[in-house]
Amino acid sequence: MSDDSRPVPSKPAPAQAGGQAMWGGRFTAKPAELMQAINVSIGFDRRLATQDLAGSRAHAAMLRNQGVISSEDEAAIQEGLDAIEGEIAAGVFPFREEFEDIHMNVEARLRELIGPAAGRLHTARSRNDQVALDFRLWVREACDHTVGQLNTLLRALVAKAEPHAATLMPGFTHLQPAQPVTFGHHLMAYVEMFGRDATRFADARRRMNQSPLGAAALAGSPFPIDRHATAAALGFDDPMANSLDAVSARDFALEALSAGVICAINLSRLAEEIVLWMTPQFGFVTLTDAFTTGSSIMPQKKNPDAAELTRAKAGRLLGSFTQLAMVMKGLPLTYSKDMQEDKVPTFEAFDALSLSLAAMAGMVEDLEPNVERMAAAAGAGFSTATDLADWLVRELGTPFRDAHHVTGSAVRRAEALGCDLPGLPLAELQALEPRITEGVYLVLTPQASAASRTSYGGTAPDQVRAQVARWKEILR
Repeated sequence: MSDDSRPVPSKPAPAQAGGQAMWGGRFTAKPAELMQAINVSIGFDRRLATQDLAGSRAHAAMLRNQGVISSEDEAAIQEGLDAIEGEIAAGVFPFREEFEDIHMNVEARLRELIGPAAGRLHTARSRNDQVALDFRLWVREACDHTVGQLNTLLRALVAKAEPHAATLMPGFTHLQPAQPVTFGHHLMAYVEMFGRDATRFADARRRMNQSPLGAAALAGSPFPIDRHATAAALGFDDPMANSLDAVSARDFALEALSAGVICAINLSRLAEEIVLWMTPQFGFVTLTDAFTTGSSIMPQKKNPDAAELTRAKAGRLLGSFTQLAMVMKGLPLTYSKDMQEDKVPTFEAFDALSLSLAAMAGMVEDLEPNVERMAAAAGAGFSTATDLADWLVRELGTPFRDAHHVTGSAVRRAEALGCDLPGLPLAELQALEPRITEGVYLVLTPQASAASRTSYGGTAPDQVRAQVARWKEILR
């Protein structure tokens, strides 16, 4: 929870019927202080103020259009909501704990500003559908914001990959040198991953884009409301078709969080590679002082803290998803106060994800590859062994399993002689397979290996450039 979510001290609210808050007509005594402490949510749900005002504006306009409230009352309500929006923007709105949540805070302030007309705003509406609406609007906006940030990261990756379509580096399996690839190809792998992340958020947004407003407490409303009108006014495709589901569904938040978890894991993988690449043992990339820190005791240190913290924040996302899943597990229909605990983990998750995406986009723009170091490493660990086996199959017609055996023997012989495969004498190779010719050396360099991988999606520089062009068009 950020500092700006702490309630602002203010004067006690005017006494309500029975000495209670707005819902207090049934009660004759105030809640215990401990009950008030556990019940109040304005400290965090004040983040829903913008969404709450939008929902109230749409609801008031619909009530007037349907003849439920007068034009005069609707005009006063809209004017009061505008004033409240101004107070919130100016930082002077009196958020008060005695009104529990953002909905009651807005309604109480509206009554102070416009008088009894404020009480008509809640006609045909409950806090149950109100909070379901506000939260759904907030998560929808969070998904849109995340897709925008992902597009920024995608553009940074594509821009970094394009000039390095032919820059050699080792490709790894089991973190062991496997085959030469290009740095551009490696970065474009993350473009595909984060591109899928963007579609997951877009899919989640599409499914959540139905309005719960008008479901009231749980059963709908006896007033002649127009739920399609309020849905359209708030940018929804349709109203939700079942009032019980409308007030109790939180799967939209779980789905958005699940997309966030996968995205955070993908970010963590790239962050881990940046951490590895910056070690002296790899030395593949450098980051400037903008995304590194030093040590309080070791003056030589340049630590990739931004990458490390991005890597760690995946745990926050997973924790938030698990927390909300545990809140919802086993809840009967419809609304239970347990659902008040849906917001903090969702807010915290999207805050962490937003920061991680911004940091990663900045690091990608900032990092510079050590081209010579990566090229030297590209041929290490007999990384062109598969090219030797492929040459035996292609040029000599050797069955691949036999070629695999010959190549393994060649690697073992090169190890014994202390050389790499391109340095293994022809006589040594012919001792393993007499038909091998000098032509084999044309495929044993890292450059030749990478250039030969011309299948769709392969690491050949022309293939990488084609994928860069495709993504530039997608992101245009």
